[in-house]
Amino acid sequence: MAKSTRSATGNRMKYSKLIRDRIPEIIEGKGEKAVFHIADDAEYWSKLKEKLGEEVEEFYASETVEEMADILEIINAICEYKKFNNKEIEFNRKAKADKRGLFKKRIILEES
Repeated sequence: MAKSTRSATGNRMKYSKLIRDRIPEIIEGKGEKAVFHIADDAEYWSKLKEKLGEEVEEFYASETVEEMADILEIINAICEYKKFNNKEIEFNRKAKADKRGLFKKRIILEES
């Protein structure tokens, strides 16, 4: 997970994490300086996976609709990056549901 650190030179925060596209603009709109770079494919893929874990942890902590929306946003970014087709994903989801069921019955397996 990406961590932030406060620099020794003042209030500047250091990060190494994937952010939404408009964040630099928002930071600069506050009169602050955003230092960033554009990831290559390998770094982007790594940061997408890291961001998914981060968003899931945030959902565990607060269980809000906003955190679920963040999870869906990163899943959409992953699907776009990996060129996963939404129809194919839905086909596979339904096939698995037909074969193995859903999670609606709240069944907890204790032994097998």
